[in-house]
Amino acid sequence: MKRFTPVEQSFFENSGRQLPSTKVPYLVVHNYPQLGFFTALRFLEWAAENPEGVVSLPTGKTPEYFIKWVQYLLANWSDGKLESLRKSNGLLISKRPDLRGLQFVQIDEFYPIDPRQHNSFYYYVNEYYLKGFGLDPERAQLIDCEAIPRPGSRPLADIFPHQRVDLSLRYRECKSEAEKLQQETILMVDQWCSEYEDRIRQKGGIGFFLGGIGPDGHIAFNVRGSDLNSTTRLTETNFETQAAAATDLGGIEISRNRLVITVGLATITYNADATAIIIAAGEAKARVVKDALENDPNVRYPATVLQRLENSRFYLTEGAASRLTDSVDRFYKDTPWTPEKIQKAVIDLCPRIHKFGHRLTKEDLMKDRHCSLIPNLDDELVSRILGELKRKIERSLTLDENQVFLHTGPHHDDIMLGFLPHIMHLVRSPLNQHHFTIMTSGFTSVTNEYVIKTLEATKTFLNQGRIQMTDYPDFFIKGYRYKWDKDVYHYLDRMAARNTEGCARGLSHRIVRALVDIYALNDKAELTQKIDDLLGYLHSCYAGEKNTPDVQKLKGMIREFEEELVWAHYGVQVKNVIHMRLGFYTGDIFTEIPDRSRDVEPVLALLREIKPTVISLALDPEGSGPDTHYKVLQAIAEAIRMWRERRRIYRNFESGVTGTSGIGFIPRKPILSFPYR
Repeated sequence: MKRFTPVEQSFFENSGRQLPSTKVPYLVVHNYPQLGFFTALRFLEWAAENPEGVVSLPTGKTPEYFIKWVQYLLANWSDGKLESLRKSNGLLISKRPDLRGLQFVQIDEFYPIDPRQHNSFYYYVNEYYLKGFGLDPERAQLIDCEAIPRPGSRPLADIFPHQRVDLSLRYRECKSEAEKLQQETILMVDQWCSEYEDRIRQKGGIGFFLGGIGPDGHIAFNVRGSDLNSTTRLTETNFETQAAAATDLGGIEISRNRLVITVGLATITYNADATAIIIAAGEAKARVVKDALENDPNVRYPATVLQRLENSRFYLTEGAASRLTDSVDRFYKDTPWTPEKIQKAVIDLCPRIHKFGHRLTKEDLMKDRHCSLIPNLDDELVSRILGELKRKIERSLTLDENQVFLHTGPHHDDIMLGFLPHIMHLVRSPLNQHHFTIMTSGFTSVTNEYVIKTLEATKTFLNQGRIQMTDYPDFFIKGYRYKWDKDVYHYLDRMAARNTEGCARGLSHRIVRALVDIYALNDKAELTQKIDDLLGYLHSCYAGEKNTPDVQKLKGMIREFEEELVWAHYGVQVKNVIHMRLGFYTGDIFTEIPDRSRDVEPVLALLREIKPTVISLALDPEGSGPDTHYKVLQAIAEAIRMWRERRRIYRNFESGVTGTSGIGFIPRKPILSFPYR
């Protein structure tokens, strides 16, 4: 292994870890923002040493803090505090790096896609790297789908009318003139990809590669099973990759049919002296990180190809590194043996030896590499450990009563995916109050196609006179504000009766209320016209396009209706399902940092109103949603801190205690933290 650079050495020393035992070295930082800071310093360190080097940088949400830190450091290079921060973290260069000489190579792109769309990687690269870093566009090698040759320069929408590309046309006979045109186009793309690869190699290959790692372990779009000697090509993806891209492309029904152009694994490793870095955040990536770092080169684990490069690295958060053998051994050997740690060791042992917990013996624990480290291990201790675990399980099966629960989640599926079985258990008691709070609007989960279908159905019911509430004289004045719960029970009752048309009517009732609420409509004529306007607007949008704020609100209210349906099914009143719609959630690639007045104060107001005795959290700040999840956690944590502080001050005032120290607020129940999914 080549020695760490000064930046890497600094972060390695701060991590408190031993040298990694894996074939590709890795470095660990505490959290997602620090990962971006560390990666930014390393990039600037490399750029200063290679002012005309060839770089490939990633797209998506994972590099958010990397991009922001690079921009911030460059813009404030002469700031004394930043200079001290840079040097204390190993970036020892004094002169501001000039990035204009760097040669940029785009890693991948969806195909076909209009490069002008904001969800294209071409747009992302131009916006955040060429403009954002001040790179020279003339020295950039990009994947512009409109510039790739095609027969007669015909529009891609004419060649692939449904944006579906059938790669079997590479080797089978065509069945129509349309297929002949598509076949010729595919072969022209293949030729272009070959030339793209040649241009990279003529530059000497990629000198600095920075990439994320996908849910199946892919780097770039080299999904599981990709040839380790693959080059730039047009290819299909797999379900995991399609699911991850669904939000960007406007729904899984679109992403599952979209192909990609990607550099290959051999492209990334062509330059033997290349610095290749994979960044990963959160426990959701822990399994694929372990597979990539602890296996020999194998097509099952695409990132194992980086073992070819002496300068390859993985930069990880604690969560992403949590399953590595080094991390597990470090946890058991170098941290105190608390009761929780002992119980974790025993629980983890059970699946390894395929044995139920109540049947474990001292001999089972003594044979295990981790459990054998438990101090003073004897029959009595084993019996006590198993007894404590049994009591915990029994406690979890006992209903909490006379509690006020506030269940929180970033998105509309997080609570149910996180701990629905526990919720089903808790809501059985009539002595508990349950409030379900979703912190963001769910508009990104609602596709244009679905809204179009729903609006068309609503218009049909209106024309048939089957949304009678619009006939009441005060409906458009104030009547629309009432009986929103009626829409929910209408839907659920028709679902129980297997009446799909009735379900559609229930949804249409909610759509009408939402439209009147958003647009302040005055009568049925305006309502019908607004539906027509929205249909025209949505038909003009490309899938995945950022909608106007009013359409975002409409989509969010559709998602909120779905949330109400779930909890109403378990007997929770609609008034107890709260939609916060925190303002940082805007649908942009990178959302804003939570603001105290906009995002924290509403949560604080909710806490003061509900006065929960138990707060549940369904989120993972680093896992599948490092962006929204992390920011929701920030808002909730700050609101709880402020709530606790204000209650403490109030109680001190009531007791005649002055100052801000003294009696602290202690909730009746501790804050519970549940794992996401």
